[in-house]
Amino acid sequence: MEATAVLPDNALKATHVLRAHFDTGATRSFQARRAALKALKVGIIKHEEELLAAMNNDMRKPRFEAYMSDIGLVLAEIDHALKHLRQWMKPRAVPSPLAIQLAESELHPEPLGVVLIIAPWNYPVLLLLSPLIGAIAAGNCALLKPSEDAPATAVVVDRIVQEALPSGLATVIHGKGSEVVPHLMKSFRFDHVFFTGSPKVGREVMLLAADRLTPVTLELGGKCPAIVDRKVDVKSAARRIAWSKYFNAGQTCIATDHVLVHSSLMEPFLEAFAEHVRRFYGADPQHSPDYARMINGRRFDVVKDYLAQGQLFLGGGHDAADRYIAPSVLTNVQLDSPVMREEIFGPVLPVIQWTEREEVIAITKRNPNPLAAYIFSSDGKAQRYFRDSIPFGGGCINHCMLQFGPAELPFGGVGGSGMGRYHGYFTFELFSNRKGMVHASTLIDPALQYPPYTKLKEKVLRRAL
Repeated sequence: MEATAVLPDNALKATHVLRAHFDTGATRSFQARRAALKALKVGIIKHEEELLAAMNNDMRKPRFEAYMSDIGLVLAEIDHALKHLRQWMKPRAVPSPLAIQLAESELHPEPLGVVLIIAPWNYPVLLLLSPLIGAIAAGNCALLKPSEDAPATAVVVDRIVQEALPSGLATVIHGKGSEVVPHLMKSFRFDHVFFTGSPKVGREVMLLAADRLTPVTLELGGKCPAIVDRKVDVKSAARRIAWSKYFNAGQTCIATDHVLVHSSLMEPFLEAFAEHVRRFYGADPQHSPDYARMINGRRFDVVKDYLAQGQLFLGGGHDAADRYIAPSVLTNVQLDSPVMREEIFGPVLPVIQWTEREEVIAITKRNPNPLAAYIFSSDGKAQRYFRDSIPFGGGCINHCMLQFGPAELPFGGVGGSGMGRYHGYFTFELFSNRKGMVHASTLIDPALQYPPYTKLKEKVLRRAL
């Protein structure tokens, strides 16, 4: 079943419905926000099997991976928001300086208004609904744009939103993003735009937002390295890196893009890596029920071309009709080749050896700051060196991708890998205006602040400030 395209004029009409609903104040109360979050959770659980089937239809996503990385994380995010919502909404007292005493200062979180959430295809439930949870918790209305490249999932998500939430609170629009989104952003001023996708499209979204001074959050990607130090559990490192690389067939913004292995461990790492891939997916991964596919023919062609840009140590098989590319490893890769300059976003893994730590830093600096980095070492000094020497959004020591899970950890990029942070409270804060208020006392009214200004007043002022 394909998603129904929405004409630009109808999409624009939806934005005005959302604005009118927001202006009524219906989204502001704790009760309304809690009810909406609970209804969304009920809707997801009700349509869980449909979501799993749709994600499998769109990209052969294994059931376990679909629940773990999409549905399960979304449900956990809702539970976290429900648990903490009342506390998040409370005004927060902050200290008042001596110069304005007697007075009380507070921060009041208030909703921004109508927000636009643009999601990619690789995690079509998580990356659309996770920002929505924070937007609802903060009291906003939202227009949701799922990717047209995962149409079956978009249809089910649309059904969930329509059944669970009032049309004035959240609306899903379909259609080609490159056509629908520019029309909307040129015709309507959103109060925030949340985009997850490629740096190329992120730049276009930011340019559109700049014309109306619309704030944006950009969750992008980059070439995320895994660094294997000489002091390390090689088998554990190989197993965890292989899991991160081939989860969702490598189509994850925080997946390991390439591995930098100390030269003394190159051979044992490659051997352990190949063994773990065989254990994960069998002798022929194309017949494994646990291995996903490329989302479409365009991505298949791009990733397939990477296979010729190094010496194949593992894999290399591919089938265009099945959109299948085998779990593959490349060695002897040139640093200026496309596979080392572009985000791979597929199951091809370059493995590069190094001898001195400075080589690792030099290689990572050849590209924009990555969204994630993974440091495998049992040496605390080495861990700190790589962590502090490489700018990246977030990461792990001795594992991969786990930084996305904890609601208490803000998630996002730095520099070329994005701007803005979300998850848990940080999503609530992202979609809130922290309004600063001072409650001044009427018991006293110091004459210091009023003209005429004297030298004595200036002297007192300088001390007070």
